[in-house]
Amino acid sequence: MAAAKKAAAKKPAAKKPAAKKPAAKKPAAAKKPAAKKPAAAKKPAAKKPAAAAKKPAAKKPAAAKKPAAKRKPNAAFMKAMTPSAVLAAVIGATPLPRTEVTKKVWDYIKKNKLQDAANKRMINADAKLKAIFNKAQVSMFEMTKLISNQLK
Repeated sequence: MAAAKKAAAKKPAAKKPAAKKPAAKKPAAAKKPAAKKPAAAKKPAAKKPAAAAKKPAAKKPAAAKKPAAKRKPNAAFMKAMTPSAVLAAVIGATPLPRTEVTKKVWDYIKKNKLQDAANKRMINADAKLKAIFNKAQVSMFEMTKLISNQLK
């Protein structure tokens, strides 16, 4: 028996597994700005799909959807209006809705190449348009306001 005790004493004791500690979160390292490359050496970066990170919104059942109603035009825009004498020189004297008046003025501008080449939002007035705008150049947004003043 003494020999058995000596043999058992020589064996190393079985190691217990170490208790696992939760991994400590490391703070995110600050990103350094990339060195700028010459314009010729730049390559477009690959786009990452942004939708993959977001969860899709909950969808309503298909039975609850209404059929799309046809859009009705606003009656105020469709009412025929009489242009003033100076506006009639550009678009004609017949009464037209505001939408048609704007289309005809744009047709006149494009036909006579009156859009500014550098800034397409600006309209260069010729003799007929200068009578309407009272300026040599107006923006396209200001133009619609000035045209509406010429309608009755």
